[in-house]
Amino acid sequence: MQQVAVQYLRHGYWFYVAGSVPAEKDPQAVDRKLIAKYVITASSKERTRRKRAGLANLHYIRHGRFFLLLATHGQHRFFDDEAGQIRDARRQSIKFAGYAMSYRNDHTCVRIERAEYLQLKAWFLDLAYRRSAEALATEFRAVRFVSYAPIRQQLLAVWRAVNQERRLAGHEPLPIEAVPWKRRIVRPFDGGVREFTEGL
Repeated sequence: MQQVAVQYLRHGYWFYVAGSVPAEKDPQAVDRKLIAKYVITASSKERTRRKRAGLANLHYIRHGRFFLLLATHGQHRFFDDEAGQIRDARRQSIKFAGYAMSYRNDHTCVRIERAEYLQLKAWFLDLAYRRSAEALATEFRAVRFVSYAPIRQQLLAVWRAVNQERRLAGHEPLPIEAVPWKRRIVRPFDGGVREFTEGL
């Protein structure tokens, strides 16, 4: 997710196809097939040459059985072969593991996907009356979502809603320090994430 948000979307890889490797298929075989089909290359020199020639560049990334093909503007058989499935991240968010990633107003935006956010908010509101401020703070710190700026705003909205309920019930408010503020930087290709930018 970090690789897509921080590296790909911000560098113009807005057109995407999301898919899942069927249970009966070998993910690595699917990797090789897609890489060969679209001649995905890792050479920055080659990508620069293609861009100047008006050709699109592609990246392919997979986590477990979920994969993304991402492309820049330009000519490429990808746009013909995948025409019915291609989405534009400037208009339709990439949804993965409860996140929604998009590119808006010249910036990458990573949020908690709406349904996931509403579920999270409802869960915290349910706990608002039944847990101490300390216990609630522990729950907030355990939220699994990485604290990108839009996610921090969403968590602040949950925090405000929880404190409003606690004030009405006469309970001690939850301190602002409970809201996760720092984004942890991770190594994107540990833990089952595979990026393919070089033809096999």
